Amino acid sequence: MQANQNSKAEALRKRQAAKNKAFDKKHKKMEQKKNKRLARSKAGDVMVMAVLVVFAAAMGAPLLYVISTAFKPMEELFLFPPRFFPINPTFRNFTDLGIAIEASFMPFSRYLFNSLFIAITSTVGHVLIASMCAFPLALHKFKYRNFVFQTIVISLMFSGFVIGIPRFMLMNQVGMLNTYWAVILPAVGSTLGLYLMKQFMEQIPKSILESARIDGAGEMRTLWQIIMPMVKPAWLTLILFSFNASWSDSYAAGLYLQNAALRPVPMLQRYIAAGGLMRAGAGSAFALIMLLPPIIIFILTQSNVIETMKSSGLKE
Repeated sequence: MQANQNSKAEALRKRQAAKNKAFDKKHKKMEQKKNKRLARSKAGDVMVMAVLVVFAAAMGAPLLYVISTAFKPMEELFLFPPRFFPINPTFRNFTDLGIAIEASFMPFSRYLFNSLFIAITSTVGHVLIASMCAFPLALHKFKYRNFVFQTIVISLMFSGFVIGIPRFMLMNQVGMLNTYWAVILPAVGSTLGLYLMKQFMEQIPKSILESARIDGAGEMRTLWQIIMPMVKPAWLTLILFSFNASWSDSYAAGLYLQNAALRPVPMLQRYIAAGGLMRAGAGSAFALIMLLPPIIIFILTQSNVIETMKSSGLKE
């Protein structure tokens, strides 16, 4: 019996080796075809570059305007038509921002801690839960799998504003209002990350799972040591989206957190904006500061984000 099992295992290994060899050959041909330069004239190259420059300018203009507005003096903030670049740039807005922060209810360090704790905890939990749920949906077959996935797709149609009241009632019933978890748990359970991870994991060849099972790897080991490294672009992109959403979310914080000691940085931005026209300069400086963490994370993960947006991956 042992010899029979050994022979079956050896046959499976040979079959898997043949599949891997065929896959490597096919993947190599695809790479060669992808790397082959298209036959295009210089005029075509210039036209493509011009179109890309126009789109890049359209997408980068809002960010550049936020940066320039943070250094505009008060008399230039309300000019009409508005000027894109400041005539007399100044750091006065940041000085006014410091004064406004000192006059707030809580120290800035408390707001910053709340934002970082909520954003980091929500992001880590969302990536872990989304990955573990996407793994069986993408690479296993079970009853009602399609129904579950269609329910997830339908849930993407509803924004946080639509389900805000039901969430508030639920958090009130379970006694989580005025706690960090009232904001963290809905972010962790978001279906956007599950959809993204599931779509990306589906590109992984089933033969890799068969090889892992032959080598004796369990489901959790297969997920964390084999699948997750292969879908690194997907979960790095998910980190960017999830952190950005949690960092800048003032709606959920204003709805669930009535205790000022628990409120994040976006709530401080609301207080500053409520100061009226005299706080307009401080508000523009604060808007620039709010953009910095998402921009830093994007710079660190941009290559993986681009790879995910191209829907690249392994295919059998």
